[in-house]
Amino acid sequence: MNQTTTHARERVPTIQKLAFGSGHLVNNLLPGSLGVFSFFLLTAFGMDPFQAGLLGGLPRIYDALIDPIMGYISDNTVSRWGRRRPYIFAGAILCGIFYAILWQMDAANSQTFNFWYFLSFSIIYLTANTIFSAPLIGLGYEMSSDYNERTRLMAFSQTFGQIAWMIVPWFWVLIADPDLFGSQAEGVRKLSIGVGALCLILGIMPAIFCREIDQSQLSNRSELSLKNMVNIMKELFQNILKIFKNKPFMKLCGATLLVFNGFQMVASFSFFIIVFYLFNGDYAKAGTWPAWFSTVSAFATAFLVIPIVSWLSTKFGKRNAFIISTVLSIIGYLLKWIGFQPGNPWMMLMPIPLIAFGLGGLFTLMMSMTADVCDLDELENGMPRKEGTFGAIYWWMVKMGQGLALVLGGWVLKVVGFDSTAPVQSLETMTNLRIADIVIPALTAAFAILVMWKYDLSEEKAKAIKEELVRRRGEI
Repeated sequence: MNQTTTHARERVPTIQKLAFGSGHLVNNLLPGSLGVFSFFLLTAFGMDPFQAGLLGGLPRIYDALIDPIMGYISDNTVSRWGRRRPYIFAGAILCGIFYAILWQMDAANSQTFNFWYFLSFSIIYLTANTIFSAPLIGLGYEMSSDYNERTRLMAFSQTFGQIAWMIVPWFWVLIADPDLFGSQAEGVRKLSIGVGALCLILGIMPAIFCREIDQSQLSNRSELSLKNMVNIMKELFQNILKIFKNKPFMKLCGATLLVFNGFQMVASFSFFIIVFYLFNGDYAKAGTWPAWFSTVSAFATAFLVIPIVSWLSTKFGKRNAFIISTVLSIIGYLLKWIGFQPGNPWMMLMPIPLIAFGLGGLFTLMMSMTADVCDLDELENGMPRKEGTFGAIYWWMVKMGQGLALVLGGWVLKVVGFDSTAPVQSLETMTNLRIADIVIPALTAAFAILVMWKYDLSEEKAKAIKEELVRRRGEI
């Protein structure tokens, strides 16, 4: 592997890495806590299960549709503060405020009132979240043009983001603790205010401290105005078509869908296996073990896996680092068969460091490689650069795939015969559930390796593209 030294001007200062990382902490904390709090729509606010399902699905469809639009707006904005930072600043403030408002419901209200209240403010909150997150993702792709510094930046931000997953599992414990809150509804209301305030403060950090690409080098940006709306929508559609024709980018999306959504399909299975297999359906004995399982996973990802993946990327290249980390995750999944042993819950923590290479390696490397792909797009299609649109399309595909994975996960539970109302599950059911918990993510990870096997945007090629772009722009 031909490694090059990162020039001082291409290194992202620590203060900027911290600020960008704080933005990613927000990007994980908001959806993570949303997932936990949504469970209490049923238990704390008495929402009908079908209505709760609609509240989970309908806003996600809207969210997926507006992502590319916000990415395009961010790419084409012209302002004295940059094309990303104004949106990040305003979006963070709106996110924090509306996330807290979203959960200020009362169980005494009618189901119809709570349904429309939550649906309305979900749309408003998700709009604010998109205003914040789409430009933030695009900002990360342009903070450095160096092949390896991009990986270091994404590794740093992903490490920060994992802090959210160390915190979120404990929300279950806090909300259900009668010594802290008079009711679960009160716990959700008060805790959501704290989450919203924290996300507001952390979310504005990238807007204040991070730098953007040199605005003077950007050209061919569209005029963002109502009178130009037809041309804007036409150009957005054309940009999306160009992005879908970008073969390296499609490989990144395909591999992400396989690894991430294979994991998502079985994400809830570990909780059921811990409770019904390790502790025979006794929730009291299971206690905080499910929360510890998630927290240890996040801790291993942040402080063990991501640094190793970053080193592998520098040493062997991003594609090879992805393959190595994915193979290690497959080994980890297989070891779950040994790790989950009734009477010895500590053993379930044994495969976690290897399993963590799956998602830890995935998003660290895929976000770094997407930045390389943005350079390739400029080389092939010229200005304007489309970091925001690329990021929005990438996460749009992740969100759509995640929705499908959740549906398929429920179908798998039904196929294996899992009955959530039964106090004890049969041995056959738990055996089949354990097999699915291992086989599904291991197979999807293996297919992801095949998808990435011929990915050819290497460090040497990325460097050549960068040099050509510098020549075209007339930069020194």
